[in-house]
Amino acid sequence: MISTREKVFNYAFLSLLAAAVLFPVAWILGVAVSPNISGTLDLGHLQWSNFTQAWQQAGFSHYLKSSLIITGTAVTLSTVLAILSGFAFGVLGVVGEKVLFPLLLLGVMIPTEAIIVPLYYDFQSEGLIDTYQAIILAHVGMGVSFGAFWMRAAFRAVPASIGESAQMDGANSWTSLWRIYLPIAKPAVMTLILLSFMWTWNDYFLSLILVSDPAHQPLTLGLGAFSGRYMVHVNLLAAAAVIISVPVVVLYLFFQRQFIRGMLSGAVKG
Repeated sequence: MISTREKVFNYAFLSLLAAAVLFPVAWILGVAVSPNISGTLDLGHLQWSNFTQAWQQAGFSHYLKSSLIITGTAVTLSTVLAILSGFAFGVLGVVGEKVLFPLLLLGVMIPTEAIIVPLYYDFQSEGLIDTYQAIILAHVGMGVSFGAFWMRAAFRAVPASIGESAQMDGANSWTSLWRIYLPIAKPAVMTLILLSFMWTWNDYFLSLILVSDPAHQPLTLGLGAFSGRYMVHVNLLAAAAVIISVPVVVLYLFFQRQFIRGMLSGAVKG
């Protein structure tokens, strides 16, 4: 059993760690509603209009449209492909799996910086630069590797006896996937969706290289352009950063239970 001293130490350490993580967040929120453009905190005179001013001056409306199109399409495609490939590798068994699965995992092991140059020239030769298709395909291509690994582990955590019972009752592969494996692996699926959404929504590097047309740029590039024009207006920059982070925070708050269950359950086994 853990002694009282160890409990006190653990709680004190975790409290300090939480304070170290939350302090910058609280500081940014305070600066975002401060009237001082220098970024000095002034919580006695909160200026909520900073958010409206930042949104209007940065022109976030069309950037938001691009982010929604890119993120929504990329997350949907990568999740569907991850579920299908994870089920194939984890349950059905694929001919040459010992070769194909490690090859698929190269998408996780190879850093983006190592493939961005050939990727750019490939997309350029196909006329995809400055289009939604380019950034969506890039995110899907990199997301499927991790998603297949994640869902394969989640499906393998389901007891084999459940799948065998379904087969004895006449269920085919599709029925087993949609009615048995997916409901059991729902926390893992929700976790994958949240992670994919976060990675795609917050992406800056891929968008910077593949999309130079402002009409197709996401919010992260819009924030970069805004910071270049309003570098001295620290409060407006903080307000713009808070605006961009809101969707990820809201999604996590709504699905935090599923996210934690997916992180701690069979999704991480395998």
